[in-house]
Amino acid sequence: MSQAADASPSNLVEVTSPEHFTEIMQKDLTRVSLLNFYAPWAEPCKQMNEVVREIAIKYPQVLCLVIEAETLPDVSESFDIEAVPSFVLLRGHTLLSRISGANASALSAAVATHVAPARANGTGSVSKTSAAPRAAADTYDAASSTRNGSTLNDEEEEDVVPETEEEIFVRCKKLMEQNKVMLFMKGDPDTPRCGFSQKTVNLLRQENVDFGHYDILKDENVRQGLKKLNEWPTFPQIIVNGELIGGLDILKESIESGEFREMLEA
Repeated sequence: MSQAADASPSNLVEVTSPEHFTEIMQKDLTRVSLLNFYAPWAEPCKQMNEVVREIAIKYPQVLCLVIEAETLPDVSESFDIEAVPSFVLLRGHTLLSRISGANASALSAAVATHVAPARANGTGSVSKTSAAPRAAADTYDAASSTRNGSTLNDEEEEDVVPETEEEIFVRCKKLMEQNKVMLFMKGDPDTPRCGFSQKTVNLLRQENVDFGHYDILKDENVRQGLKKLNEWPTFPQIIVNGELIGGLDILKESIESGEFREMLEA
């Protein structure tokens, strides 16, 4: 069912394509727009979609765009969206605010702050893009939506604690050895925040694998440390017996070949 149902306010619009997004954004470059990046399988997104609907009703002057992040990766990549739910607040092409995660109070406060007409000196904006939102190529690498950029407002989720690289590596190795199978993912098994993490959890559960997990979105040191330590730039990362076996695609292949079961029995 469409997130923008028939009963939705006229300023709540579900984006259907990159071209549709560009067309909508070009219509009024003075209007405040709220971009709601969601995934239908993520429970926090369902809750925040209702919050966005309430915002659209309360602020009819705000254009609320509902964007399925994985269905429209070209739009998501334009705003460095790595996890859902994520929100971007714009005035025209001017970035006003970014909110990551199901933080209804922060989102409502950000909208309330910026709905007033823009002042002549531009006060209130934090940066400005140099070009219109793009309608990207028809073809894309599905994995690239988690390969590029960084999650918005990671630093707001948890402060980065000063650690040396050696200390980070030691901590990462300890985490990797906490369970026979460890999954370093975005979110947690019950509330994954990217499709690749969700699919990995589903695969492990289908195989009846007992696994530990760690949310790398809440620990930037571990997130960056694992990339260097394991020489693997993306997440999720699946660890068996303290060693990286790879990501989702390699997990699929090893399950199909029987190699994964052999590793579990070793």
